[in-house]
Amino acid sequence: MSTANVRPATTGDATEITRIQRDTWRTAYAELLGEHGLAELDAADAARQWTAAIDHPETRVFVATEGEFTVGFSVSGPAPEPDAANAAGELPEDAGRLAMIGSVLVEPRWGRRGHGGRLLAAAARAVAELGAERGIAWVAQADSASLGLYRRAGWKPDGTVRTLDTGERTVREIRLTGPLDLELTD
Repeated sequence: MSTANVRPATTGDATEITRIQRDTWRTAYAELLGEHGLAELDAADAARQWTAAIDHPETRVFVATEGEFTVGFSVSGPAPEPDAANAAGELPEDAGRLAMIGSVLVEPRWGRRGHGGRLLAAAARAVAELGAERGIAWVAQADSASLGLYRRAGWKPDGTVRTLDTGERTVREIRLTGPLDLELTD
């Protein structure tokens, strides 16, 4: 049996993170995003953008591995003000101690093996070490797998929603919030 692990990403992981994001979105989110939204992932500079994220001093990027394969990734950091604000644009009292889990993504063929939970826990632990006390994440309302992952971690919708335009479709996202000291359950 292969060993599963989560480790901090290095700039050498940027190409594989880009591949995982592109392939997973094409497999799991094609109907949700549409071809125009997916075309953005094929941009020549996608790996450079991931390299910049990995190198950013306040961003924490992790990769999940199983044996010799990279199977998923997560990215987290301090919550940007526009993401932390409510629908009226008001910031919560704890905005300076709020983290954002920007993504937890596992290739579907490697799903149901605990990689998502390990990635979420690593991301939460890393932002807590930066001083964050609570987390937020934006998740597509139609993404039942991701919503289930956060629900098992004790995160809940906070009532804030947004709609993203992919160029041919709109995607309704709900904001979840929860603790950074995670205890994932089945």
